[in-house]
Amino acid sequence: MLQVDNSLALMQANTRKESVKIDSENDTKLKEQTDKFEAFFIKKILDISLKKEDTLFEKDAGDKIYRSMYNDALSESMSGTFGFSELLFNHLKERG
Repeated sequence: MLQVDNSLALMQANTRKESVKIDSENDTKLKEQTDKFEAFFIKKILDISLKKEDTLFEKDAGDKIYRSMYNDALSESMSGTFGFSELLFNHLKERG
């Protein structure tokens, strides 16, 4: 089975400094929601791109569950660093 090590990519993604200015509690809540939307977006990309049958997990009864859990964890750790959340946050904050 092919082993994939994503630890370096995840470390770099988690250390990226964001250029979002949070001024109030509403901004904090908005940022949380835009991060969640970005995580959803990344998960959909991962679900499509890792759809191949022989990628990370062997074919067994729970392979779809494991793949889904892996994509969830990866998308959650990457959310807020992909850039889409920052773009959406700034746009929505401007609109008031």
